[in-house]
Amino acid sequence: MSASAPPSHRLIPLPGNGPEDVVMDADGGLVVGVDDGRVLRVDPITGEARLLARVEGRPLGLEILPDGTILACVSPGGVVRIDPVAGTVITMLSEFEGEPLPFCSNVVAARDGNIFVSTSSARYPFPQWRLDIVEHLPSGVLLRRHPDGRVEKLLDGLQFGNGLALAQDESFVIVAETNAARLLRYWLQGARAGQHEVFAELPGYPDNLSMSAEGLLWVALASSHNPLLDKIHKLPLFMRKLIARLPESLQPVPEKLAWAMALDAQGRIVHDCRWKDGGYSMVTGVCQRQGTVYLGSMLEPALLAFDLPA
Repeated sequence: MSASAPPSHRLIPLPGNGPEDVVMDADGGLVVGVDDGRVLRVDPITGEARLLARVEGRPLGLEILPDGTILACVSPGGVVRIDPVAGTVITMLSEFEGEPLPFCSNVVAARDGNIFVSTSSARYPFPQWRLDIVEHLPSGVLLRRHPDGRVEKLLDGLQFGNGLALAQDESFVIVAETNAARLLRYWLQGARAGQHEVFAELPGYPDNLSMSAEGLLWVALASSHNPLLDKIHKLPLFMRKLIARLPESLQPVPEKLAWAMALDAQGRIVHDCRWKDGGYSMVTGVCQRQGTVYLGSMLEPALLAFDLPA
């Protein structure tokens, strides 16, 4: 699909702002978290929204488990498990090695009960994400929580660790490094287990990821590449800290566009969908069900839906 000819789309209005991630449950309902802490189930056809639970903190990455319960990253807070029927919220992960996790970003679950969690920053929670992006002191990690509750670190020094996606055979996990504009592959099985490599270099800053039933890796791109940010990252730390604390209007401005890409197993682009009309921007979540793709945004009061060509 050409980036110059984006498909027609429709917006699904929400009773809240900033559906940072979007996932689909077994019955075809869309699950999102909005900026006041509510986790909602949205009918993709009618747009009817139902409250599932309320969390303490900003809900970010989501994962639907086989039993219908929902894993949610919450910043600050960690990772919680939501019972969508009872509305109960149970903490699954709140610290690592005695330190709190202020900015868990995304979570995926393997069939054997292992949970993989990415963090964006060890220093700032979600409301201060710009500080971490501009200061550029990579402190993100990739964690694995075993079914017995034991937690181990798989990767550290991530440049704003973000979206996660498991391979269909669960032989590897892909993690987005937003501040490096790339995706890493960490091998879980086989001869290369425990090793990692760059899976794809991207023309924009990736946020959440998802794996489609067809094996396509969908990437939500919050913005195109910003040369000014590259220049800032080369400055001494004290200058980066000063710039990070300037008024938002004086900092690098993300391009106002909606953007999602799909990659194949070799990291090659299959779909590149961009809307530059300004009607929707800062795409941070993406999922595909059959021929329809749904996008979430850190800013917008709606989801964006579009159909792939037959």
